[in-house]
Amino acid sequence: MIRKSYTLICLMLASGLTAFSQTPAKTIDKGNVREGESVEYCTTHKKKADALKDPKIAAAYAQAQSELKSKPSSGTEKGIVYIIPVVFHVLHNNGVENISKAQIDDAMEVLNRDYRLQNADAANVHPNFTGLPGDVEIEFQLATKAPNGTCFSGVTRTVSALTSNGSDGNAQLNAAVNGNDVYQGTWPANKYLNILVAAEIGGAAGYTYNPGIGTSMSFNSIWVLHNYVGRIGTSSENTSRTLTHEVGHWLNLEHVWGGNNNPGSAACNADDDGVQDTPLCVGSTACIVGANTCNDLNDPNNWSSWTFDAVDNYENYMDYSYCSKMFTPNQVTRMRNAITSSTSGRSNLITAANHLATGINMPLTLCKAQFSAEKTTVCVGETLNFSDLSYNLVTGWSWTFAGGTPATSTSQNPSVTYSTPGVYTVTLQATDGGSSNTETKTAYITVLPQSNALPYLETFEGFTAFAGTDWRVVGTGQKWEVTNTAGHTGTKSVKINNFSQATGESDQFYSVPFDLSGITSTTGATLTFRYAYRKKTAANTDILNVSVTNNCGETFALRKSLTASTMSSGTTNTTSAFTPSSQADWKTVHVTNITSSYWVNNLVVEFELESGGGNNVYIDNINIYAGPSNDNLVTSLEENTDFANVSLYPNPADNEFQVVFNSTKESNEMTVVVKDLSGKIVQSHAIIANVGTNEVYVSTEALSAGAYFVTLTDGTSSKTMQLIRR
Repeated sequence: MIRKSYTLICLMLASGLTAFSQTPAKTIDKGNVREGESVEYCTTHKKKADALKDPKIAAAYAQAQSELKSKPSSGTEKGIVYIIPVVFHVLHNNGVENISKAQIDDAMEVLNRDYRLQNADAANVHPNFTGLPGDVEIEFQLATKAPNGTCFSGVTRTVSALTSNGSDGNAQLNAAVNGNDVYQGTWPANKYLNILVAAEIGGAAGYTYNPGIGTSMSFNSIWVLHNYVGRIGTSSENTSRTLTHEVGHWLNLEHVWGGNNNPGSAACNADDDGVQDTPLCVGSTACIVGANTCNDLNDPNNWSSWTFDAVDNYENYMDYSYCSKMFTPNQVTRMRNAITSSTSGRSNLITAANHLATGINMPLTLCKAQFSAEKTTVCVGETLNFSDLSYNLVTGWSWTFAGGTPATSTSQNPSVTYSTPGVYTVTLQATDGGSSNTETKTAYITVLPQSNALPYLETFEGFTAFAGTDWRVVGTGQKWEVTNTAGHTGTKSVKINNFSQATGESDQFYSVPFDLSGITSTTGATLTFRYAYRKKTAANTDILNVSVTNNCGETFALRKSLTASTMSSGTTNTTSAFTPSSQADWKTVHVTNITSSYWVNNLVVEFELESGGGNNVYIDNINIYAGPSNDNLVTSLEENTDFANVSLYPNPADNEFQVVFNSTKESNEMTVVVKDLSGKIVQSHAIIANVGTNEVYVSTEALSAGAYFVTLTDGTSSKTMQLIRR
């Protein structure tokens, strides 16, 4: 029954491969995906095939493999443990892919456990393989010295949008090499095992290259998805052995079914992994207990040494199964030959001189105090968790938190509450008992002001820049800025110079907190804003996202996503830098899905542009209020029963406008107030209203052309309307 069900799985995989070959536009090869996953588990065999298309690389690889196969097995002498210096290069865009040092340490623990046969599950292999799981006697340590001798933690971090674009692994590697926070330059492959962590690596969970293909970082590094690193953080137990698998390739192992195919696609007797004690098989994408995919072989040239039915070594780390737990003795020999061979370019890694150069096997001391907070912008009364990231030996901590409670701490990872709006500095002094080092981050924590009541309108007319305001700007590209070159109603708005930035950049700005705790199912809440945008070409793929958070920025939920085609609908592409020149250039967006889970007292709105090669984007008149969508700007509460049916005309006005309303109260003392967009009162007129229809005529001769707000109020309630003076 087991064999029949497995045969069905293989047929399904083969079918999937055929479908893929007919539709090359697909980016994921379904035949190379583990059961239940959405990425190709490993694309090493594909990367190798692409590299070997170069005749020079193919010749060098063939020679290297020939020499490795003829290498004596002296490298497998028991008792000699080889240690490899490792560096993790984390390529991130401030997302979850920026995995913690704790997750990296866990991945190192898994790697060392598996390569030293300290995994408990190795005792429970299939009976045919009892006693075969081998101790590779190779260990891995995070390097503590960069190529220039700088002390570091074994981890570099680089902010780049390329973390989400793995179409070119070399581009990702170059970004990490040239933009990281430790050392900008080559991390030689004969000194470090370089592991690049990213959010997307071309549709794979991991890949690398066998030794002998080349000597550069490009052909000697390992690429891995952040959620396939270790067992904690963004990863899990089921994805934790990806690095065990990829390091196996890096040490010259193939997949157990061979080095040229996806699992399930190899033909028995036609392909092999070059290892005698892994039986012929076609590979699996799940844990098929007792799988025997190349059964009843009678050819004496194939596995004649096997005295039992050749059950697949489905528990091998070089299979795709979820129950991998072993390397075989011959695999151990093959890997130790690779690490001790100068031909492979790996042997320098394990030398004493290289250990000294990379900080391996040396007494640890403190070389830098460092820390991070779970986030750097919080609401009033929020508690933040701080993490000590000092390296490489720390025994004591002395923290100082301006504006926080407690103001000081000696805990390694303290929690601090901020109760007063402002921008605050954090200092950590770390010690190893003999020396100390201090890290101070000025203006590190921003505590937002108390939430703004509704309705709220931001015209940016009083701004000269974002600095010094309650609004925040972050991103990897040109970043949003206040501009006085265009506005929907006034002369200012928020702009991003998208015309000049590269595709793939992501830039955000965040609102002040809003108090929506008074919203009910009867009123609802609406967010309205105006934008202006043009494409450069029809192929542009810019996306403007509007998201909200009900936990002061810990998590955001997308509420509106506008594509380049949607934003530029009905307009002409503009190949020069775009600036809106009339009201016709602006469009209004109503976001009505701010649902009850966001009716909190600290709602924050995020505007994000994902650059897709298009033109500039402008945003103005951000308006959030209770009630349904309204094309007019809403700046005040609705009127009470003392007056109703308020209107203003003509609008636009030349020399005069009228405010017309119905009063339900005799001798009602009221005021008509005219304000400019900065909020300055430019006119105020007191009136006594009578029951019935009232008309108030207001002269505009003293007003310059532009936008104004006209408010009718009786002192307790008011109604505000927008006026345009021509």
